[in-house]
Amino acid sequence: MKKLLIPFCLLALLLCGMSGAALAAYPDKPMSMVVTYPPGGATDFQARIVTTLSSDEKFFGQPIVVINKPGAGGRVGWNWFAEKAANDGYWLSTYNAPHFIAQSLVYKDSKFSVDSFEPIATWGADPAVLIVPKDSPFKTVKDLVDFAKANPGKVTVNGAGLYVGHHIAMLQLAKAADIKLTYVPEQGGTPAMQSVMGAKVMAGFNNLADAYRNRESVNILAIADLQRHPFIEDVPTFMEQGVEVDNSSVNYRGIFLPKGADPAVIARCEKAFLDMFNDKKVKELMGQSGSPMFVLDRNQTAELFAKVKKNLETLLKDIKE
Repeated sequence: MKKLLIPFCLLALLLCGMSGAALAAYPDKPMSMVVTYPPGGATDFQARIVTTLSSDEKFFGQPIVVINKPGAGGRVGWNWFAEKAANDGYWLSTYNAPHFIAQSLVYKDSKFSVDSFEPIATWGADPAVLIVPKDSPFKTVKDLVDFAKANPGKVTVNGAGLYVGHHIAMLQLAKAADIKLTYVPEQGGTPAMQSVMGAKVMAGFNNLADAYRNRESVNILAIADLQRHPFIEDVPTFMEQGVEVDNSSVNYRGIFLPKGADPAVIARCEKAFLDMFNDKKVKELMGQSGSPMFVLDRNQTAELFAKVKKNLETLLKDIKE
């Protein structure tokens, strides 16, 4: 029996040594990062900015290749990532909360939950803003609310998809103002912005970052946050305008890995991403694009997920009632 055990013990030691060597070299090839929204939107361009230095030896020493898998407000990409992405550390995904958490609570065909992924780090917090076409007769939130009260269901309001932050902000506005709005889900923030710019809808909720970049083509009526933002200091919050819409729709963005990734890989990724997010060049590029930064480590991101999930369970129940 002892003779049989010796080869197995040697094999186990050899495999452990190989695993350790592989981890020491990680990453030794390019990494792939799923972005669950189309190219050009805030999540896509921010993901490219915050990983632009990944090839530097100070960080990963390897490029991170963005792979867009849009559809169903992000659910297509997150379903794929939860079911098919290898957990070897070479597949990453951006996350958007409350988006992925809300969808996991609402849709039975969601293949994921908060527990399906390993949170790594957070890079930003992007509030939703209410926008209208440049020549819109709505100059304030009150203008839109008054028209909607007189014309129930006639005001069309779009966003990046169903049960994303934009949709949640719209539901909050409708409930708080006691109005009926018609929501138009788009296939991401970019087509949603284009529809507002082209006056295909009467209004829209979009990311602050996207609205900031397109501020010459749309008017921003309000920000769904607890205070004004330095990028658009002249834009009041909903609450300043007498409408109880809080910051529940703020779009947090960051990185997670598939469940079951090696703890050493998780630790390596957390350090590299935090170092990149805090790099001076990355901060400058994000600032120039009007993208608010909000950096959290792995534990803080996990706490954020738990908090958002708890809030959504109450918020979605209240909105539906």
